[in-house]
Amino acid sequence: MYLLQPHLHTRRAFLRRAGQLAMTGTALPMALNLAALGEAAAFNVNPSDPNDYKALVCVFLYGGNDYANTVVTYDDPSYNLYSAVRGGGAGQSAGGIALAKSELAATLLSPTVPLPNARQYALHPAMTGLAALFNSGQAAVQLNVGPLVVPLTRAEYNNSNRVAYPLPPKLFSHNDQQSIWQSSSPEGSTIGWGGNLGDLALASNTNSLFTCISVTGNAVFLSGDSALSYQVSTSGAVAINGVKSNVYGSSAVKTALTSLIQQPRAHTLENEYNKVVTRAVNSETQVTSALSATASAGVAPFLEPMPATFSGNSLASQLKMVARLIAGRAALGNKRQVFLVSLGGFDLHDNLISQQPILMDRVSEAMAAFHDATVSLGVANKVTAFTASDFGRTLASNGDGSDHGWGGHHIVVGGAVKGKAFYGNAPPVSVTSTSAPDDQWHVGQGRLLPSTSVDQYAATLARWFGVADSELAGILPNLKHFGVAAGRPDYPSDMGFMAA
Repeated sequence: MYLLQPHLHTRRAFLRRAGQLAMTGTALPMALNLAALGEAAAFNVNPSDPNDYKALVCVFLYGGNDYANTVVTYDDPSYNLYSAVRGGGAGQSAGGIALAKSELAATLLSPTVPLPNARQYALHPAMTGLAALFNSGQAAVQLNVGPLVVPLTRAEYNNSNRVAYPLPPKLFSHNDQQSIWQSSSPEGSTIGWGGNLGDLALASNTNSLFTCISVTGNAVFLSGDSALSYQVSTSGAVAINGVKSNVYGSSAVKTALTSLIQQPRAHTLENEYNKVVTRAVNSETQVTSALSATASAGVAPFLEPMPATFSGNSLASQLKMVARLIAGRAALGNKRQVFLVSLGGFDLHDNLISQQPILMDRVSEAMAAFHDATVSLGVANKVTAFTASDFGRTLASNGDGSDHGWGGHHIVVGGAVKGKAFYGNAPPVSVTSTSAPDDQWHVGQGRLLPSTSVDQYAATLARWFGVADSELAGILPNLKHFGVAAGRPDYPSDMGFMAA
């Protein structure tokens, strides 16, 4: 692993020590139980309380979302700078890759506490659902967040001393920055911070396999030291067809195949493979049963059939499946879960004005509908969804779009979110490179230099999820460089957007 410090993962370290205890032979069960008493009960979960439940849902926007047209600066001085940089028309009209100010009135964000210097923001005009959630107190905006190893100024970024001023590896690279957002490490990392949260939650769940669930395929985010990423489709658990139905019309072949791929084998590798297959078959049966039960019992009638407005919205379909799995949490034996969903298409070097509205509409529609589903299920204050992306993009236009950047703005949704508020610092609107204060928060062409690190953002979510401060350093390796303990109260280790 790159950067991660597994020796600090005290509860996950228990699992490693458990393997070492195998040398105790027949004393192993006793040794495991003694170790478990001190380390395995991660979140003080009450197994008899049906309301004791929490879930985090990462909504990853692949390609690098354009921050400037997502959370759009709205006050006149800032908007006019934005419009000038992006080629807007006269009288605050649209032009180039700038949105017209008049189009933003319906999605203007009205925080309880106004931002300093009379700064204002609106969401993209297509994001009416998320704007309504913000203004009703169910969503918040984290301003200018991105990967950082240590707090940096622009002068420090430009300094060649990388020992004193280290940078995240391979800035501006899609694959690497996706991985760094998800795991604190560049492409090739095998452990993600969502999976690390899952490691700590395993003991809280009767069936630990369903702790980390992806509805969007394989990604490092949900891979833990011990937690596995269980993958489902938008239709449900993925079945092995030869086990579920006749093969070439023959039930005898089906029976033979089912036996062949699950029976114990003398060869070690064959036996382990069959164990995995058996686990997959049993898990598919359990998930399918749980999903069927929630539908037939009318627990989530608002999810079936899928609303017509969701047609063609793959993100909404993924979040619908997450809602159904949450509805079936009791049958699946889950008290703590981490989910991953995603939407692609955000690498808009071209066609930003024509394509981003489609994407923003899908994100807003899906996340707002998902929040409504959690309200209907009675778990709105127990489920938190948050956005993430490869990186932000340039404020400057390349003619028809924007190019790879660094920091960006992100949205957190849920009943436990301290909503109707902005967190972090509103960056100046600038693309020039002078010594003026307004030019110190970008690294060229309006690529934002993050004023909040991914580690700070993630730590805030992790604390709400139940992670103790003593565990955070093992999950988020750069967090030690931020906060009061690091002598940087201007970079707090808890951004404050989650209720206790």
